[in-house]
Amino acid sequence: MTVLEDRIAMAECDNESMLDEMFDRLEPTPEGYKVEIVEGTVYMSPQRDTHWHITLDLIEQLRRKYPRGRLKSDVRIDYPGRLNGFATDVTAIREGAAQTEKGRWRYEDVEFVAEVISKGTAANDYGPKKTAYAAAEVPVHLIADPYKGMCYVYTQPKEGDYITRTKVDFGKDIDLTGTVVNLTLKTDEFPRDRP
Repeated sequence: MTVLEDRIAMAECDNESMLDEMFDRLEPTPEGYKVEIVEGTVYMSPQRDTHWHITLDLIEQLRRKYPRGRLKSDVRIDYPGRLNGFATDVTAIREGAAQTEKGRWRYEDVEFVAEVISKGTAANDYGPKKTAYAAAEVPVHLIADPYKGMCYVYTQPKEGDYITRTKVDFGKDIDLTGTVVNLTLKTDEFPRDRP
């Protein structure tokens, strides 16, 4: 290993230890809330009906390809960057992936992530979380925004950003057949929220 590789490995280890400590201090999480750490800041979001309906709809549609054990919701996965412990709304893990010794999934095994926008944390989903997913080279990242009635699909991660961004209005299909997901997702039953 080079000195730079050693420093990166040490920083990642320190990040993980610090995230573990932060999450431990947040236990128990109040019922009905999701906890994430984005760039070292703790966010607690109440779960809303609209949010849950879109999340469940996506999971049900992804089940055509992904077995239950490869789909996750609100499960902590640590992503590149400083102190990023995300509990993504929907995550699809690649076939053959295994949990770490600590019982966690690795971001390197993530094929798809979906975030459903909440008012209080929208800036994270459109900003640092999208950047972290691109840095992790997650092949497909979907943002469903019930306030705008719009989905944004990000593909082709390269150098910490996504090359392709596609906008899809609620009610239209999301064509992911040219991606690792290889499905078309329906949005016609996605509920809208008041802005």
